[in-house]
Amino acid sequence: MTPHGLCFEDFLPGRKHATDRRTITEADHVNFTTAFGFFEPLFMDAAYVQTQTPYKARIVPGTLTFSVAEGLTILSGILHGTGIAFLGVELTVLKPVFIGDTLHVEIEVTERRETRKPAQGIVTFVHHVYNQDQAKVMEYTIRRMIRRKAPSTPAP
Repeated sequence: MTPHGLCFEDFLPGRKHATDRRTITEADHVNFTTAFGFFEPLFMDAAYVQTQTPYKARIVPGTLTFSVAEGLTILSGILHGTGIAFLGVELTVLKPVFIGDTLHVEIEVTERRETRKPAQGIVTFVHHVYNQDQAKVMEYTIRRMIRRKAPSTPAP
């Protein structure tokens, strides 16, 4: 497979990348909550939410929001064939996400560092997740191991 994502050298601190958008559907919500046991009334019981919380509709789990944001990141192509490993994340949920919200991610490169292995490096990103109203709903800092460009072969 020939990688067509961005390599370590292409991720310059300060550089930003944007993803496409994706709407969270009822099917997404039901599939996620039931597949992974999120049977919390906050996610499953509309009457409870309307009478016992400040929300007017069921919210989606933050882990579903994170999963959609990561899916959008993968679909952007910046890591295709060049991403080697997920190394860790620090995540903050800023606002609730509801069924029907449309999300997109702005990805900012904040740091990169070489490793002892010449074929890879570590890149730190901040992902800003926005809804359709441009309200920031989540922010997370993530570290990934990224493939380096192959060294040039000197001409004979």
